[in-house]
Amino acid sequence: MFIDGAWVEARSGQTFDVTNPATGEMLGTVPAGDATDATSAIDAAHNAFPAWSSTTAYERSRLLYRAWELMTERSEELAQLMTSEQGKPLKASRAEVKYAADFLIWFAEEAKRVTGEWLPSQRPDQRFLSVKAPVGVVAAVTPWNYPISMLTRKMGPALAAGCTLVLKPAEATPLCARATFEVFVDAGMPDGVINLVTAADPGPIGDVFTGDPRVAKLTFTGSTAVGRALAAKSAVNLQRISVELGGHAPFIVFPDADPVHAAKGAAALKFLNAGQACISPNRLYVPTSLRSAFEETLCSRVEKLQTGNGMDEGIGVGPLVNDSAVSKVEMQVEDAREKGAGVPVGGVRLTEGEHANGHFFAPTVLTDVCDGMAIYREETFGPVAPVIGYEDPEQVVELANDTNYGLAAYVYTRDIAVAMRAFEGLRFGIIGINDVNPTSASVPFGGMGDSGIGREGGHEGISEYLETKTGGFAI
Repeated sequence: MFIDGAWVEARSGQTFDVTNPATGEMLGTVPAGDATDATSAIDAAHNAFPAWSSTTAYERSRLLYRAWELMTERSEELAQLMTSEQGKPLKASRAEVKYAADFLIWFAEEAKRVTGEWLPSQRPDQRFLSVKAPVGVVAAVTPWNYPISMLTRKMGPALAAGCTLVLKPAEATPLCARATFEVFVDAGMPDGVINLVTAADPGPIGDVFTGDPRVAKLTFTGSTAVGRALAAKSAVNLQRISVELGGHAPFIVFPDADPVHAAKGAAALKFLNAGQACISPNRLYVPTSLRSAFEETLCSRVEKLQTGNGMDEGIGVGPLVNDSAVSKVEMQVEDAREKGAGVPVGGVRLTEGEHANGHFFAPTVLTDVCDGMAIYREETFGPVAPVIGYEDPEQVVELANDTNYGLAAYVYTRDIAVAMRAFEGLRFGIIGINDVNPTSASVPFGGMGDSGIGREGGHEGISEYLETKTGGFAI
């Protein structure tokens, strides 16, 4: 772990193993921190805050820029570590490291864009000045599915704003977190400004993060259930909170769309990171008139996907994070099959040969999916594409909105009027119009409803770590 400028073991001396989800191979051991370690990390962040928050925006920008340079220089090393620890194909890991670095250079610039304003008064002898100030100590909890970019998406704006932080990474990917922290340390971050606590049991760490009054803000990316629990606990101390949670993204193909083009987009997006992405499409709405062409193209694309160790050439789909994740996917597929869904491609757990020691599920297409099947209502987080036929284009937006999740949605159409009406009518925070990658460090990322609170990235990203301070001056 990294606490107050030093690499340290857990006070208890306990450790836990980190394994490769594709092979079962042990990659190393890391400290199993507990509440005592988390408190020590908050001590360090609290003590470092006065000095760090007093640095100039230009100094903070320079350090973030240096971190961007180092991450870019180490991109191949980081990508290979990610593939070993998280499982995604090496090509996808390289893309994620680039995405992670983008947040550093974006917020290196945003640090210098934090401004205030003079405001008018009714009194001639009074002036108002409104400025932005860092909230204080930030506690961050990050997920395993994007184990480097989800760190920089939180660390970049927090540090740019002048906050200090304590971060707990996912239990499955602590090595990626350690390597990311090494980038910041080597960039010259002062002692105590960034702190890393790894843990096999996240519960006690979360209790400290939400219970210590010195923590001004909690930022979390993960499941809706855990996000709700953390938000409830943080409310006791009136902590500021931002949470990016689950999704159940619709993918709408309108009758005027090119079904082949849409199916190619769906195949590329759905199986990215083995479907383990909160913005992964989970409900593919296709009009009856286009289903044949769409499904034919989708199935032909999915049949060609190779599943295996992400280090191997030609692999398009890596392992799931653990056996429980495979079991969940298997349950949803079997439930759909029993209730009448077709399974033209995949539909099975992979356990033979090179897949024997990993957590693999075959890339799968389900057809004739309907309400009443678990996969229609629940996020899958796996390599399964459920196709849902529909008749009335006037009602498909209503069908897409019939969920508590509101993170991402996708629309395929060649009609600008249809596209605009869909964009306006869909209750989701991120919408791709003929676009399967509607994300960037420069744009806000976040959802509505059960998909979270707050935004990351873009101009909004740094605002989550700032308070407004107003001064009234009598002259």
